Amino acid sequence: MSDPMRIRAQAAGDKVTVRVLMAHEMETGQRKDSAGNIIPAWFIQEVTATQNGKTVLTAQWGPSIAKNPFLQFTIKSGKVGDKIVVSWVDSKGDKRSDEATVT
Repeated sequence: MSDPMRIRAQAAGDKVTVRVLMAHEMETGQRKDSAGNIIPAWFIQEVTATQNGKTVLTAQWGPSIAKNPFLQFTIKSGKVGDKIVVSWVDSKGDKRSDEATVT
């Protein structure tokens, strides 16, 4: 399993801004190693975010996303203490899920 995501969720009025830094190599399948062999594609395919168990974001990603991707989004209705869970699934079937509390 990969390193934990760094998630920050901050409330401002009735909006919550969520920032997520994901640790992932995000290989496109187009690069070659030092021996000239193609490095197989390996990238995050689906990202899901929930607020107190309710889905607030679903994204489908492809191989063109950068290594260690950063994601930021705003939730219109939120408050301090809400639980934000961000999950992803990559092209090898690996999964990661981490959570943060809105401050």
